Amino acid sequence: MITRDFYILAFTAITCFLQTILCSSSTSTTSAESEILILPLKTQEIPSVSKLPFRHNVTLTVSLAVGSPPQNVTMVLDTGSELSWFHCNTTTQNTTTTTTSNSFDPSRSGSYSPVHCSSPVCTNRTRDFVIPASCDPNDLCHATLSYADFSSSEGNLASDNFYIGSSNVSALIFGCMGSTFSSNSDEDAKTTGLMGMNRGSLSFVSQMAFPKFSYCISGSDLSGVLLLGEISNSSLLISPLNYTPLVQISMPLPYFDRVAYTVRLEGIKVSDKILNIPGSVFVPDHTGAGQTMVDSGTQFTFLLGAAYSVLREEFLNKTTGVLRVLEEPDFVFQGAMDLCYRVAMSEEEKIRKLPRVSLVFDGAEMSVSAESLLYRAPGQVRGSDSVYCFTFGNSDLLGVEAFLIGHHHQQNMWIEFDLQRSRIGLAQTRCDLAVQRLGLVV
Repeated sequence: MITRDFYILAFTAITCFLQTILCSSSTSTTSAESEILILPLKTQEIPSVSKLPFRHNVTLTVSLAVGSPPQNVTMVLDTGSELSWFHCNTTTQNTTTTTTSNSFDPSRSGSYSPVHCSSPVCTNRTRDFVIPASCDPNDLCHATLSYADFSSSEGNLASDNFYIGSSNVSALIFGCMGSTFSSNSDEDAKTTGLMGMNRGSLSFVSQMAFPKFSYCISGSDLSGVLLLGEISNSSLLISPLNYTPLVQISMPLPYFDRVAYTVRLEGIKVSDKILNIPGSVFVPDHTGAGQTMVDSGTQFTFLLGAAYSVLREEFLNKTTGVLRVLEEPDFVFQGAMDLCYRVAMSEEEKIRKLPRVSLVFDGAEMSVSAESLLYRAPGQVRGSDSVYCFTFGNSDLLGVEAFLIGHHHQQNMWIEFDLQRSRIGLAQTRCDLAVQRLGLVV
């Protein structure tokens, strides 16, 4: 999971296309075998926030309404987390006061219901809980969530009604967090919370019982689409979906996240040349460290040092004489990206001719080319030159023992998470055209 800087991709429920209307129920789970819900992505500008030890510039967010009467909330869409949560305004307010978009006021919702510590939900073990949930003085289920950057959120578990466009689902479990600690808490509070979308039982997608969900992000204007359910329009894709299986393990390992979307990374190519990286580098060790996760909550892609160093050297060789390296050893963009360049405005055309980098999975590939390989570091100028950094980073510099595939490298790809068959589908497409074909307005 991570952050935002200049742009936010907001999943808005202004115009929903429904093949089947999502049924309201009295339970926290609704059957979604034949249902489909499509929402547009929208671009907004907001200041930066950090959720890992490095700062990101784009975060995927979803806009929903929660409670009775509904309150608008904005949540980071995070396939790397389980429990969804909001910043909750627990202070007493006049009920006629309009709740701001950066907090949820449970006192204004007639359908809000706190989870008692005797509930089985409170004993559910999730990797998001740094310590097991416990009872507060009011016998309510109290939880503390902890993330890779040592940020944390603390509050009570609760349930309420969720509204997505004209659909509503009753009694979804979430965290109503009264306090949040992070390296940039002031900016962090500008988003209401987080939508956990991994395979854990308390995640948003698990509670809604959708068998699949997909998203597509445009590389031109950062607009796109989120689809909950089965894709039925093959014209959305330029090529067929290629599937890679999710990695399953039978025994718990201390550093292996069993509910993450873990895939098998088999190699890395530059200009169709497979790099000389031992296969053992991509295999988790006996503790589970070293898994490869597809994480919408992370912007860029981070590789373990043994793989990153080989890719960095090859890319540096391919760009020698083409782009000027930033000769500043102490400059590391976002704490993990140490290959940067000085690029004059007259040289920006060269970025479009950079060699393609491909991540080779079991059964599928993810290719990154042109502008997606270098990212302009905000506010970093050297004379008349801008600073551009390689969009692959070193996980070792973050203290994260995993490969993280971020959403920046998923642009103009249809990414399908098939929960029923435990696989992820990848297909090249034009996300802006997909939005048009679905009849959505962004």
